[in-house]
Amino acid sequence: MIESYLFADRTLEPVSIYSILLSMVLSFVCGQALAWTYMATHSGLSYSRTYVNSLVVIPFLVATVMMVLSDNLITAFGLMALFAIVRFRNILRDTLDTCYILGGITLGMACGTGRYGTAVIGTLLLGAMLFYLSYTSFGSRQRYDMILNLHWSRPLAELGQFLRLLGRHSRRTTCASQRTHEDGQGADLSYRLLLRDPDRMDDLLQEVRSFQGTSRVTGLAAQDESEL
Repeated sequence: MIESYLFADRTLEPVSIYSILLSMVLSFVCGQALAWTYMATHSGLSYSRTYVNSLVVIPFLVATVMMVLSDNLITAFGLMALFAIVRFRNILRDTLDTCYILGGITLGMACGTGRYGTAVIGTLLLGAMLFYLSYTSFGSRQRYDMILNLHWSRPLAELGQFLRLLGRHSRRTTCASQRTHEDGQGADLSYRLLLRDPDRMDDLLQEVRSFQGTSRVTGLAAQDESEL
């Protein structure tokens, strides 16, 4: 009796356990591919690790929803009503929090519509997926080790020698901002550096401070690029 509840959906057209597993695992793999693509191609100013996690979780939830609905129009309208309550009565600032809410609704509907196999397998795989995303810090990325801010008092045309100094210490140098003063007396510069040796950050700062034309030099060690 218990086995029939765990390993089959008690509906007019039961879904086999193999179909449930295939749909859920395939949706997880496709979500991973989508998330990796987003991480590799994203170039905007705002980047969120939880949003990347959501790209993995949402395909899984949608696959579960489609199995729960299974051409049942009444269930579909009930699901739309529940989603509307979540959307208009509660403000969720984190996309992953939204995934948890959607997951709870979907699994609850699976239990209420007699799709016990879908509910059990979905709960186990969704929990394992979320633990995996949290444990591996999936979606985090670090494109630079240090943020260097300084005031440059010499003409901008003479930055070449200074950039060569940065090149000796970094694999990649990116000018994040450049603000020229209205009186033409220099500019405020900000660089993002991927250091060759992150442990030598103090040596770099000392050389930059002693370089002719630099002042107000500050350095900040960059953490994982999770929220910008």
